[in-house]
Amino acid sequence: MNADTSPGDFESRLKPIWLRAQAGDAAAYRLCLDMLSARLRGFFKRRLAGLPDAVEDLVQETLLALHLRRGTYDPSLPVTAWVLAIARHKLVDLWRRRGRRDALHDPIDDVAEQLLAVAPEDGGARRDLDVLLRELPPAQHQAIALTKIEGLSVAEAAARTGASESAIKVQVHRGLKRLAALARRDDAT
Repeated sequence: MNADTSPGDFESRLKPIWLRAQAGDAAAYRLCLDMLSARLRGFFKRRLAGLPDAVEDLVQETLLALHLRRGTYDPSLPVTAWVLAIARHKLVDLWRRRGRRDALHDPIDDVAEQLLAVAPEDGGARRDLDVLLRELPPAQHQAIALTKIEGLSVAEAAARTGASESAIKVQVHRGLKRLAALARRDDAT
């Protein structure tokens, strides 16, 4: 779609073609999908400047949703409004999915290093830490031991264990949260 085409012009060109497509005209349907994909690509690119790889996926997801829901279109409404509503839902779905996935990758640097450091001469603290670490799942225990106790970088810990860097970060983050909960439990007793 040309940038100089106004939304009204687009709607006035799209609607008659869409109505033919709804009546079973396969060529009109392909033309509508082509017109809409160009418009959707621009819509998503403006909203996902930081996630260019997600744009084409969202275009395809939206076109699939349009295809599956084409029977719900009300001919008294603008086609573009109906398409835009579906596109917005797909965008919100993406943000929700990313929010959940990105929550797994919180920076582990949020925890002050001095709170995690074990003084070598403090044998009692080391024994307490060992007791708490044994209560963690093995992957979390190993990730914390390598990065926070031995001082390896995330990349070095990943290389040593064969896990991905993301997996090491997640295990450290979850393990630290679990350790904090265990320490609070022990303080309460």
